[in-house]
Amino acid sequence: MDEEKILAKFKNRQPSVLGMERLSRFAVLLPLIKMGDGLHVLFEVRAEHLKKQPGEICFPGGRIERTDKDAQAAAIRETAEELRIDGSMIRDVVPLDYVVSSYGNRVVFPYAGFLPHTEFHPNSDEVKKLFTVPLSYLAETEPECYRLQFKVEPDQDFPFHLIRGGKAYKWNTHKMDEYFYYYKDYVIWGLTASILKNFLDTVKR
Repeated sequence: MDEEKILAKFKNRQPSVLGMERLSRFAVLLPLIKMGDGLHVLFEVRAEHLKKQPGEICFPGGRIERTDKDAQAAAIRETAEELRIDGSMIRDVVPLDYVVSSYGNRVVFPYAGFLPHTEFHPNSDEVKKLFTVPLSYLAETEPECYRLQFKVEPDQDFPFHLIRGGKAYKWNTHKMDEYFYYYKDYVIWGLTASILKNFLDTVKR
């Protein structure tokens, strides 16, 4: 293999996340609704019968399908399906910072977009109920923050004899901030809170 062949492989190549082909890809939408007292953020409470995260608070979204043009199209499609609205009602969609979760083996592409103030009839297969929070309240509220630490635990057959230090090798530990927002009886945390904070920080910045 010579220089020309190597350069040909990288010509017009767009870099991505290392290992992206092994990650599940999801897209979500942070919905903004103009109401009488200003903009509100719309949240979903997941249906109780769902296998993953039943009853928890989230934004509309889901897995990116092969039939989706791109991540934004997936976010719009999923939102339309869950809220039972026409996707064309979702306007001025903008991308937020995407999230790579190594422990969850997924990458999430969040977007923010504007929806009309209308009566929604959410899909009961996925959504228990909807609620909104004034954007002004969220912008003025500092979330509680707690630290999570992830430690490395190699498999029993890990070849310690091949690395310097062997079983005493000092692995780097991964730390992550976990945010909590509170509104009435609702607790917004996890990935939803992280996406929300990123959006608010961007707007305030």
